Amino acid sequence: MARKADAADTVYQLKITLAGTEPPIWRKIQVTGDLTLGDLHRIIQRVMEWMSCHLHEFDIRGIPFGDAELERGPFGDPVGDQEAVHLIELGLTKGMQFLYTYDFGDDWEHIIEVERVLEARPGGRYPLYLGGERAAPPEDVGGTWGYEAALEILKDEDDPEYADWREWLGEWDPDYIDEADIKAWMKAF
Repeated sequence: MARKADAADTVYQLKITLAGTEPPIWRKIQVTGDLTLGDLHRIIQRVMEWMSCHLHEFDIRGIPFGDAELERGPFGDPVGDQEAVHLIELGLTKGMQFLYTYDFGDDWEHIIEVERVLEARPGGRYPLYLGGERAAPPEDVGGTWGYEAALEILKDEDDPEYADWREWLGEWDPDYIDEADIKAWMKAF
């Protein structure tokens, strides 16, 4: 196992892409190796501007990790405890990909790619939000299919469902990311 100092000095630049969205919805972050998968879950929720009100699971080389107290694998088997595994222990390398699935009803599958493995900058603060494209779909919109249907309805004010969707979604804008809020949250992490 890596020493704690080594873990804190190792930085992973991750690109998180929401599968099945076109144009793609993605975020780019930098995190240190001393964070747990549970920490990464909380960061993903924040950068996607979701509320963490559904189950989730990481799949790393075919091994499931999640909230060990709440979740079970596809055959009822326990999942690895996301709070017990630090990123440095996963052997992450440049180009490696793994999956993060959020909300098993909507099945938001995220492809997480390790873009770079770096040394922490002296005095650098992590985690760090680097940017992204497009707002994440609203919670409980019905997966990729429901999201695409909502986008089509919102393009046409004459659609009979437009008023209901606009009332439910409020001022949600599919292109807006509240980057200032995300960066402020990251500073406080």
